[in-house]
Amino acid sequence: MKKKQILVGLVAGAALLTLAACGSSNSSANKTSSSSSAALSGKIIAGGSTALQPMVQQASTEFMAKNTGVQITVQGGGSGVGLTQVSAGSFQIGNSDIFAEEKSGIDASKITDNKVAVVGFAPIVNAASTGVTNLTTQQLTDVFTGKVTNWNQVGGKNQKITVIGRTAGSGTRVNFDHFALGNATEVNGPTQDASGSVVTMVGQTPGAISYVAFSYLETSKDITALSIDGVKPTNANVETDTYKVWSYEHMYTLNSANNTAENAFIKYVETDNTDLKKLGYIPVGDMKVDRDASGTVTNK
Repeated sequence: MKKKQILVGLVAGAALLTLAACGSSNSSANKTSSSSSAALSGKIIAGGSTALQPMVQQASTEFMAKNTGVQITVQGGGSGVGLTQVSAGSFQIGNSDIFAEEKSGIDASKITDNKVAVVGFAPIVNAASTGVTNLTTQQLTDVFTGKVTNWNQVGGKNQKITVIGRTAGSGTRVNFDHFALGNATEVNGPTQDASGSVVTMVGQTPGAISYVAFSYLETSKDITALSIDGVKPTNANVETDTYKVWSYEHMYTLNSANNTAENAFIKYVETDNTDLKKLGYIPVGDMKVDRDASGTVTNK
């Protein structure tokens, strides 16, 4: 009798252990399944602004390493391209230096604005041949409109000025013309559609002047960034609007799309303060002022 009771007990215990093991296995499987279903996936084209491109490029590499189901392709082309293509659904993220409201032909109500950073824009000159480090707003305007054609007219060397502009779709151009030149019309001349190409061309062209985002100022020793009215182009001066030539960096998404992976990537860019600062951008939270689409600045 006792032997039978012991045998029954052993069988029951084994059954309980089996059930427990199955329960543990199912729980583990459910957890794995849950984690898998929550994992991000999808293909994202993030294109447009070349001023924001260095940050988006670096962030995409880091983000894909942590989210292997997401494939991100980063393109340039200018802010106009970014806004147009995201509105059409060809880009999942449209990178722009300007508000959608500033771009003709864009229905801003169909896309969502995500301000991920702030960037300043500085006039740059060929370091070896101009002999200037500061221009007044009037001098800068005179140079870019062709009224001044030699650097010796503004205290520099006897060297002909070559103005290198940006293409019409450039958000960098929109901001520079607005906040640095008072919407004056730039003189006709050679243009470039990418910030990196601008830096190279200015560095290789005696007497050249153009403008780029702060994120490109450290990419070449052949260029010099100019102060405007004695105010240096620094992040600290931008944060207080002491230096006026700056803009938000926007990452737009289409309202009608499923933007789960896109929103996660945008959040990653926005909160990566270390890389933002390292690459020459300003986190939005560091700004002491706000600026709206009409250009009106208010203190926070």
